Amino acid sequence: MAVTIRLYISLVLLSGLGTSHFLINPLRNNRVVDGIEIYSTKINCKVTSRFAHNVVTTRAVNRADTAKEVSFDVELPKTAFITNFTMTIDGVTYPGNVKEKEVAKKQYEKAVSQGKTAGLVKASGRKLEKFTVSVNVAAGSKVTFELTYEELLKRHKGKYEMYIKVQPKQLINHFEIVADIYEPQGIKELNADVSFITNDLMNVLTKSFSGKKGHVSFKPSFDQQRSCPTCSTSLLNGDFIITYDVNREQPGNVQIVNGYFVHFFAPQNLPIVPKNVVFVIDISGSMSGRKLAQTKDALLHILNDVKEDDFLNFILFSSDVTVWKENMVQATPENLKEARNFVENMQTAGLTNINDGLLKGIEMVNRAREMGILLDRSTSIIIMLTDGEANTGESRVDKIQENVKNAIGGKFPLYNLGFGHDVNYNFLEKMALENHGVARRIYEDSDANLQMQGFYDEVANPLLIDVDLQYPQNAISDVTQNNYQHFYDGSEIVVAGKVVDLESNSFVADVKGHGALNDLTFTEEVDMKEMEEALKEQEYIFGDYIERLWAYLTIEQLLEKRKNAEGEEKENLTAQALDLSLKYHFVTPLTSMVVTKPEDNEETQSIADKPGEVDGDPHFIIEVPEKDDALCFNIDAQPGVVLNLIQDPDTGITVNGEIIGEKKASSEPNKNKSYFGKLGIVALQMDLQVEVTPQRITLWSGGRKSSFTWMDTVTITQNGLSVTINRKKNMVVSIGDGVTFVIVLHQVWKKHPIHQDFLGLYTVDSHRMSTKTHGLLGQFFHPFDFEVFDVRPGSDPKKPDATMIVKNHKLTVTRGSQKDYRKDSGQGTKVFCWFVHDNGSGLIDGVHTDYIVPDLFYHSPIQS
Repeated sequence: MAVTIRLYISLVLLSGLGTSHFLINPLRNNRVVDGIEIYSTKINCKVTSRFAHNVVTTRAVNRADTAKEVSFDVELPKTAFITNFTMTIDGVTYPGNVKEKEVAKKQYEKAVSQGKTAGLVKASGRKLEKFTVSVNVAAGSKVTFELTYEELLKRHKGKYEMYIKVQPKQLINHFEIVADIYEPQGIKELNADVSFITNDLMNVLTKSFSGKKGHVSFKPSFDQQRSCPTCSTSLLNGDFIITYDVNREQPGNVQIVNGYFVHFFAPQNLPIVPKNVVFVIDISGSMSGRKLAQTKDALLHILNDVKEDDFLNFILFSSDVTVWKENMVQATPENLKEARNFVENMQTAGLTNINDGLLKGIEMVNRAREMGILLDRSTSIIIMLTDGEANTGESRVDKIQENVKNAIGGKFPLYNLGFGHDVNYNFLEKMALENHGVARRIYEDSDANLQMQGFYDEVANPLLIDVDLQYPQNAISDVTQNNYQHFYDGSEIVVAGKVVDLESNSFVADVKGHGALNDLTFTEEVDMKEMEEALKEQEYIFGDYIERLWAYLTIEQLLEKRKNAEGEEKENLTAQALDLSLKYHFVTPLTSMVVTKPEDNEETQSIADKPGEVDGDPHFIIEVPEKDDALCFNIDAQPGVVLNLIQDPDTGITVNGEIIGEKKASSEPNKNKSYFGKLGIVALQMDLQVEVTPQRITLWSGGRKSSFTWMDTVTITQNGLSVTINRKKNMVVSIGDGVTFVIVLHQVWKKHPIHQDFLGLYTVDSHRMSTKTHGLLGQFFHPFDFEVFDVRPGSDPKKPDATMIVKNHKLTVTRGSQKDYRKDSGQGTKVFCWFVHDNGSGLIDGVHTDYIVPDLFYHSPIQS
């Protein structure tokens, strides 16, 4: 029985704090159950400078004589971005495409309504998302699932952690976990802890590190996986945790690769800055029982860790507000003893007045600072714990946020702990983020007290306050967040950006902050050329990892800012994050991944070799089959200008294009892009005109007018003309026998504040057009020759320059690439080409302004 499927996978990942986690559960059966055998599962982790690239691969075969369903489950961290998912069935691979969420959602819902197979990511536990997909596999057929995701590992209590939940629930012929780590600073320590380890498994768990490289592998044999010598069940069920840290001879480390930099900053051995902590605790009726007991236990343990230079106070809120002390008090032994007694006697009652509780705590800190009670070189924080929603006093969440923000005034952070699932966590998170803090959910479980203590431990030891990371002016751009209110012991600050000045030999990073004793400045200077060469030599590095790290961090921070933004600001942040998500193929809260195996009658139309095309800015791509190469150039024209693309005076065929710009012009030079917003096709001998816009297609033929939208799927044939509209993708226009154009529709997010929909034109067949054909594209329908030599380094290390002789002109050209969107209007196919600068000067006949025409249907008369 042959397998015919269409699979839509809609993935929604939430950003959050945490380390690297995933769970492998490829089949919930024994080795061969109901005819299905999972014969291989591999987890490959490659970490380069904290940036983890993880690939999970599972292979299965249907041993039955009928079609069977195979499931693939993976749990991965909420902080991760999926970058790819593929299915390979009988040697044919079906890749995933990342699309704007609303576009993918419609496809997903359609698939579900038709009973098609669908995959989803959903929450699974505290820090994980579950990815699940099932597919029907024909008898005797094999299927391979491969999921790739990436994330930046955060330093937590002095360690980077990768947590793998292993739970295959069956014996697998080939099971392995392999992690390769490369850290330019050198690896200080590397550990692997396995909760289900036995004496027999000890020898298959290997870990080693030397210098900058570390390696961990776990490859149990089939028999070693057995829970007992004669059992058919697997003992692989538990936690596989890899932790490591790096050497820190200097407080910071700067790395530069391919025009991007990353700066890791984590100074050691600094005295702790005294802190002033106000605990604002919910004691409403819903906190009774185990919640209150666990809260008390956590606070009592925290009081054991408070240092004598610290100041503290407790604010309790229910229907009313109760304070422990009228002012902040120092953590002397006597005061701590009294504080423990106060905590032990806390009792629950009443409603939840979050507003008054927080404002009282903020007032306490502000007044103590004004009265000079607090140490000059100290920092203040407020930690609020609640298990419910505001239901007395001021209960409007937007008003509470406003009150709290005005009262704090940016002077210190607010940390919100939401206990259980009845809290309005979005409200707590927004309020914390706009006051330079974070929110954390405390799960109702036996270890809730440990969760609270763990959070406090993260903020218990501030080493620097008001940290500002500075870089050379005019040498960088697009820098991620580079100022922080606190640097806590055991954590790390990471800043990334683009390097604009690639000619400079050095890169200087300065970090300034206030310490416990004095103001500190840390300076690091690196040799850019030596750094790039050193990193390029390392075999552990995958791709442009710093560029992808920068994109990951930028998207993560844009999404955080978006949570508190409104109106135009929110739209701009959304647009920026969406653009980066699509460009770098990240599944984020704004995007989804779609994997489709089309039905036979819906396969993408195959398009033949073409002599020329125009798409994008507008980009012109001229493929030269005789040279097995391509040339490309851009035309810089103002919106409203109409350009002649193709004109054949013998056949009477003309194609013109009208330029459109962005919705909102950028104030930065060279940042405004232009596109083709209208195309006009004229065929005089057929008395035909076609106007194409991103909204509709209009035909005039023999005095009759016909109009269609891009929502249509239709073929029109009349008087030698054939027009086929492929819904929301492209349209194919054939004029007689031997002239065919493909027009591609490019759609952007409809609420995008900058970009708008545009068109691309591809010439598929031009062999019936005459030798007199001209125009920006038409002139290249005739054979021409060029020669490229003297290839040399260019201003961009990834794009060499060369000398080209073409049409008796000697030009400097640059190797680059453009996108061909004929088969995939979303991602496109990369076409490498020699780029001709200055609007194609020297390649096109004359200058680009010679091709400006007065209107969309302008044409020269037919030659007799």
